[in-house]
Amino acid sequence: MKELKQKRAELIKEARTIIDKAKQEKRGLNKEEQEKYDNIMKEVDSLKNIIESDEKQLEIEKDIEKDTRAAVKNKPEKSDNEKRFGSLGEFLSAVIKAEDRSQKMDDRLIESRASGMSEAVPADGGFQVQTDFSSELLKLAHDASTLYQRVRKIPISSNADSLKINAIDETSRATGSRWGGVQIYPVAEADTVTAKKPKFRQMELKLNKIMGLCYLTDELAQDSAALESVVKQAFTEEFGFMLDKYIFDGSGVGQPLGIMNSGCKIAVSRTTANDIKFEDIVGMWKRFYAPSRNNAVWLINQVAEAELYGMTLTDYVPVYMPAGGISGKPYGTLFGKPVLPIEQTSDDVGTTGDIMLADLSQYLMIEKGGLQTASSIHVKFLYDEQVLRFTYRCDGQPIWSSALTTYGGNNSVSPFVVLSTSN
Repeated sequence: MKELKQKRAELIKEARTIIDKAKQEKRGLNKEEQEKYDNIMKEVDSLKNIIESDEKQLEIEKDIEKDTRAAVKNKPEKSDNEKRFGSLGEFLSAVIKAEDRSQKMDDRLIESRASGMSEAVPADGGFQVQTDFSSELLKLAHDASTLYQRVRKIPISSNADSLKINAIDETSRATGSRWGGVQIYPVAEADTVTAKKPKFRQMELKLNKIMGLCYLTDELAQDSAALESVVKQAFTEEFGFMLDKYIFDGSGVGQPLGIMNSGCKIAVSRTTANDIKFEDIVGMWKRFYAPSRNNAVWLINQVAEAELYGMTLTDYVPVYMPAGGISGKPYGTLFGKPVLPIEQTSDDVGTTGDIMLADLSQYLMIEKGGLQTASSIHVKFLYDEQVLRFTYRCDGQPIWSSALTTYGGNNSVSPFVVLSTSN
């Protein structure tokens, strides 16, 4: 509506310009000006009709909404317990039954319905999972993940779909390059001082949608306990798995940009093909950004993890400390840092990315709203099945745009280092 009114005002202003020009030159409109003026006024009249019709429609909708609210207001007030579903399975069963027009819709669905969605046609807009269930699913997905729970996360407000962050554009620690160009001088050289300033770059993250579908037989839909068990286990595990995969090697196209495809990843060549040696681990540690060591974790496929057990500093000093025992920790360690087996790394020993050293706090992820759900009986109607749809909006990428050249200039470091193929 606002855009239509603005466009109409601009057209009227343009028409006024044509008339004023002719008046200043003390003449009438020529043929070309008259034709242009007439076309403009036709569009002005058309926009006027659209605006008036839209305003009339809005008034009608407001009256309907007012009457609906009055009817709801006159209903006996329910207690908080009566307004809420007892379990996720009970809620999902109510959503599925709402698709059957022969049955009365559960009033609790109307109260939990997302604003602006169609109340008459649930499949058009769906129903939101009430807050406690939505949070529970996300927490379970969080617990089912290894990487997602360790990255830095920023929630996006309801009126935004992206996030822009200013970051220091620093790619080298050489003098004159720190903070993108800041430099100081001895007082004795004050006469040769050149003004310097920090250099900035802008990171932009735009929300992508992750979606999952679950087909349910009508028999299963009637069993709320079984339904809740299936949904919790299947979708929390899958969301957790895919979020970890996006963080590890996402393409950045319609999904988060993964570490493996980022410009800041450093690949260290292994000394021996199809193997992981102590020299490789030392080489990775050498290229890892020192201030990130407090947050460092080793990410490795469980197949490649077997290479670590026989790794020694000498003939008798083990390098890898398995979980428990001498390490005294619930996970294995290398250089005192956790070794976390994950499926998303390569299970082909000798392939780039079979082991990674990472500071996951240097990966930024945005997310919005939480897990959303909707249902429909129409997709698989002939098969006596119903579909549940789950969506989650997020984006992410490493905070670093490139590796950092050290002060001496002979080495580069990063919070993300992988072992590549041999020379």
